[in-house]
Amino acid sequence: MAKPLVAIVGRPNVGKSMLFNKLTGHRTSIVQDTPGVTRDRIYGDCEWCGKLFSLVDTGGIEPNTENDMLKFMRRQAEIGIELADCIVMVVDVQTGVTAADVDVATMLRKSGKPVALAVNKCDSVGPTNPEVYEFYGLGIGDLFEVSAIHGHGTGDLLDWCLEQFPEDAWEEETDEVIKVAIVGKPNVGKSSLLNRILGEERVIVSNVAGTTRDAIDSPFENETGKYCFIDTAGMRRKSRVDDIIEKYSNMRTISAIDRADVCLILIDANEGVTEQDTKIAGLVHEAGKAAVIVVNKWDAVEDKQTNTMRDKEIGVRQGLSYMTYAPVVFLSALTGARVDKLFQVIQDVHKQNTSRITTGALNSVLADATARVQPPSDKGRRLKIYYMTQAGTKPPHFVIFCNDARLFHFSYQRYLENQIREVFGLQGTPVRITIRQKGDKEE
Repeated sequence: MAKPLVAIVGRPNVGKSMLFNKLTGHRTSIVQDTPGVTRDRIYGDCEWCGKLFSLVDTGGIEPNTENDMLKFMRRQAEIGIELADCIVMVVDVQTGVTAADVDVATMLRKSGKPVALAVNKCDSVGPTNPEVYEFYGLGIGDLFEVSAIHGHGTGDLLDWCLEQFPEDAWEEETDEVIKVAIVGKPNVGKSSLLNRILGEERVIVSNVAGTTRDAIDSPFENETGKYCFIDTAGMRRKSRVDDIIEKYSNMRTISAIDRADVCLILIDANEGVTEQDTKIAGLVHEAGKAAVIVVNKWDAVEDKQTNTMRDKEIGVRQGLSYMTYAPVVFLSALTGARVDKLFQVIQDVHKQNTSRITTGALNSVLADATARVQPPSDKGRRLKIYYMTQAGTKPPHFVIFCNDARLFHFSYQRYLENQIREVFGLQGTPVRITIRQKGDKEE
């Protein structure tokens, strides 16, 4: 069973994201004193009194706007309300009740869900601020004075949330959830791919670069397993990032890569591998994550011939020559072509990234490899390799003990890595090799 869900809603710039970050204990949602920073639904976990549940931060609701982006944001908030078990409406005590607050409250009462009113920016401790009383006019009786900055009043608010959940809301989750980050430069179709996978308009899709700003988590389950897909903001070159919100977005993308198990690196089929693509893929490679190179917009490629896909893959391999281990998948997020093939590939690369190989099997391969190609020597002193063992996973990390680490040339290390991959597979994952010489202590 999915964890209980609380939606945080309200008009723009009342402190929803600040409250979300305070309750989750993480700076997941971008906070900036500018209306409209949060655009999509952003999920996070909150623990209170030993109970774990989910929070969803939504974009500010403008009930009567004609602006297309604000309409998208309102729709995302409406979906969050539909999915939630209860709702926390946030208002600003400093500005008082506004017409937008009245419209949002009317919409929430019609939802039929339990609603609490969090009167934010009550930063002082003491008697009730008399300005709070006017918010009772919104018709929402469960009112709480809170301070998203200091945390005042959040305990009572969380107690109220727990009271709204059914007793059997928490069940043990035994199956492993694979976290999958969707990364790439702007406008390669990351949000479109996520929406296609989920079968719903989970995130805003627009031709305007920079539409997605936060890293957005979306749970998903099918016959292949359980996943948490993380849609990220498109990463521009540093020279083009001059907006503070976009800088936060890039930081969120890097953080998403760090917490992911598998990264889908999206490439535009028409553009091929660009310099920015190589930098983004490099972040994934250096982080040691399992990776799948996804060539999107295959439907937009004109004049396809028998060898078009093969030639495109060769071009991708050349552009990302340091990631020859990563499988390449061609698909179209727009039409859904080949999207279903992604799941088995994700399972395969995750399995390789977490795989363990016995020391006996490793040393059997090592003995065969050194017999085929003698270890290098320098000035009459030859490299002697004693044994190899696996030190860790995510990615597979191997430690090789030898007589002199200075004799262990990089080319011979690459040769041994290739031998390991040839025997044990390890497709879709980088491999780490540490060289230790006699006398070093094994960690």
